[in-house]
Amino acid sequence: MNGNSGIANHGGTVNVSQSAVGPGATVNVGYQGQARTDDPGKEPGRTGHADVGVITILSEEARAVREVLDLHRVHAGTLTFFEGTVEEGGVTTRVASFQALSMGQRSPVVAFDYLRRHYNPSIIALTGIGGGIGTDIAIGDVVITTRVVYYDLRKETPRGRLRRGEERESPAMVGHAVNSFFTDHGEPSAFRALDGHSAAHDFRVHRGLIGSGDAVIADAKSEIVRYLKAYNEKTLGVEMEAGGLTQAFHEQDGPHQVRGWVVVRGISDDASQNKGYDHHDLAARHAATILRALLPYLPIPRS
Repeated sequence: MNGNSGIANHGGTVNVSQSAVGPGATVNVGYQGQARTDDPGKEPGRTGHADVGVITILSEEARAVREVLDLHRVHAGTLTFFEGTVEEGGVTTRVASFQALSMGQRSPVVAFDYLRRHYNPSIIALTGIGGGIGTDIAIGDVVITTRVVYYDLRKETPRGRLRRGEERESPAMVGHAVNSFFTDHGEPSAFRALDGHSAAHDFRVHRGLIGSGDAVIADAKSEIVRYLKAYNEKTLGVEMEAGGLTQAFHEQDGPHQVRGWVVVRGISDDASQNKGYDHHDLAARHAATILRALLPYLPIPRS
C-alpha cells in the first residue's frame, strides 16, 4: 500500500531496539551504551556545542576548572568531558573542558581535536599551572598570554646547542579581548580567590610571553631560561603544553575551525631547584578563577 510506513506484526514476537521509525528518523549509538534519537540537524559524532573549550593536563587543573566553573561530567563513548553554562559579568558562556592524557606537547594536540570534533568551540583556553621566570612574578600569580615561544627547536653542533625559537600569536581579536580585560581590571590586576578550604588569597594577574617545551625546568639559571630571557626579556613563565596547542590551531582544517586560543597559567613555582608540588592546587585554582573572569571578554558569537 502506497504511503504507509512502520512495523507490522502478524503473530509472534518482534523485538525492536536501537531503531527509529519514520521519514528522516536517525539513531545515534555510543553515549554510555544508550541509543539516542538525534535531531536531524545535529552533526554525527557531536556531543554538544560550547563557546569555549578548555584543555587541562593535571588532575589538580581539571578539578579546579570543574569546581570554579561549576561544570558537570558528560561521557561520549570512551571520552569524559565536563560541560556547563557559566554566568559571569552579565554574560552567558557555554564551556566544555577536557583533560589531556599526559604532560608535554603531544597530548594537547589530540585534546584540541576532541574538543573541536565534539563541541566546535569558538575559542580554546589552555588552563593550569606553570613556572615563573619573571622578576615580578610571585607564587600564586597568574599569567595570561596570547604569545607563546616554542623553544625546543634546536641544532646540535660540535660547538654547542643552537636554539631556534618559534613564536606563535593568537589572532588579533583575542589580543583585543585580553586588552579589554586589563583595561577594566588594571595591569597587573589585583584579584582575590578562595582556595579549596574557603581561605582567601590575594594575587596578581600579568600579561606576557611564556616559553613552551618538553623540559621540566628546575634550575633558575638553566640554559633554557637564559635563552628565553635573551629572546624577549618580558618572558614571564615556562610550561610544557602551549606549543602543542598553537601547532594544532595553526594546522586545523575542515568546516568547523576554532577562531582563537588563549593560555592562562597560575604560577606554582619559580622554575628553580625549589620546584615542588606544594602550590599546585592554589595555582590551578587561581588560573581557573581568572579564566572565569576572562570569559565575558572572549570574542564569541553570542545570541
